[in-house]
Amino acid sequence: MKKILVVGGAGYIGSHMVLALRDAGYYPVVFDNLSRGHFDAAGDAPLIIGDLRSQADIDACFTAHSIDLVMHFAALAYVGESVQDPELYYENNVVGTLNLVTVMRRHKINCLVFSSTCATYGEPEVVPITESHAQHPINPYGRSKLMIEQVLGDYAVAYGLQSVSLRYFNAAGCDADGRVGERHDPETHLIPLILAEARRIKNGGNSAQTKLQVFGSNFPTPDGSCVRDYIHVSDLCQAHLLAAQRLLTNDVNGAEVYNLANGAGFSVLEMIATCREVTGQPIEFRQMPRRQGDPATLIGDASHARAVLGWVPMHTKLKEIVSTAWKWMESQS
Repeated sequence: MKKILVVGGAGYIGSHMVLALRDAGYYPVVFDNLSRGHFDAAGDAPLIIGDLRSQADIDACFTAHSIDLVMHFAALAYVGESVQDPELYYENNVVGTLNLVTVMRRHKINCLVFSSTCATYGEPEVVPITESHAQHPINPYGRSKLMIEQVLGDYAVAYGLQSVSLRYFNAAGCDADGRVGERHDPETHLIPLILAEARRIKNGGNSAQTKLQVFGSNFPTPDGSCVRDYIHVSDLCQAHLLAAQRLLTNDVNGAEVYNLANGAGFSVLEMIATCREVTGQPIEFRQMPRRQGDPATLIGDASHARAVLGWVPMHTKLKEIVSTAWKWMESQS
C-alpha cells in the first residue's frame, strides 16, 4: 500500500484528500501545524504536528514514515492578509515549500502534487483561462504560488524532481457523506458565508439585519454580479488522485501543470438564489460597491486535465455543491 504524505491534511481540501486517499486504497499520513487546520479533521490518519518552516520537523516526519509521494496543501491563502503581511506568506508558502522539497530530496522522495491556484494568472486577458495564459499575479498570495511553480520547474531540470501543479479555481462544497467540511476562521468563501446567513435566519434571526455583502452590481455579466468557476472539493481530490497515479507510474516528465475548473461560471446572485432554494430561508444581502481588482468573470479551461489526466468533474450542478455544504453546516449545530 502506497503511503502518501498530505501536508496541510487537517485543512479544508487536505482533510477531504485524506478521505479520498483512504477510499482509493492508499495510506495517508497528515503533516500540519494546526494554525489553520483542525485536529479532528485528520480523522484516523496518523497526524504529525509540525511546521514547514522547520526542516527538522519535516525530516522527523520522513524518518518516521516511509513516504512514496507528497501532496502539498499547506499554504496560507487569504489574499487580503497576503497584502497586509507579505512576509508571513513568503515565509510559509515559499520558504516552507523550499524546505519541503529540500528534505524530500534528502530522503530520495521524488513525487510531488502541488496545490496551486488560478491567482497566478492575475487579471484575465481572455476567458476561459487556459494554462498558457500569461501569469501576472496581482497579490503576494498569487506571487508566492507562482514562485513555487517556477521552483518546481527548475528542480525538475536540475534534480529530476517530478511534480504536478494543479491550479484551482474556486473550491466549494463538502464531502457528500458529511464526514468532513469547511471551517475557516475568518471565513471568506462565498458559499459558507451565504449559508451562515441562512443558518442565522433559521435560528431566529431577522433577514433584514443581514450582514451578507455583495460587492458590485454593474459588472458586464447577465445579472451584474461577479461570475466565478466553482469546483466541488471531491472533484478536486479526484484530480489529485489521478495526478498521483501518473507520478507513481512514472508517466510525468518534469513539472506538469493543469487547471482544475468546471469551465462554466455561476454569478453571486445565482449562488444566493440557489442557497435560498436549498435552505428554504429568505436570505437577503447588502449591496456594496465594487472591490478594487475584482474581475467580472473568472472561468477556467480544464480541457488539458481532462485529456491527459482523464479528469471528469462529477459534481457540477450548483444545487448539488450547495447541498453538500449545507449538510455539513447543519451537522455542526
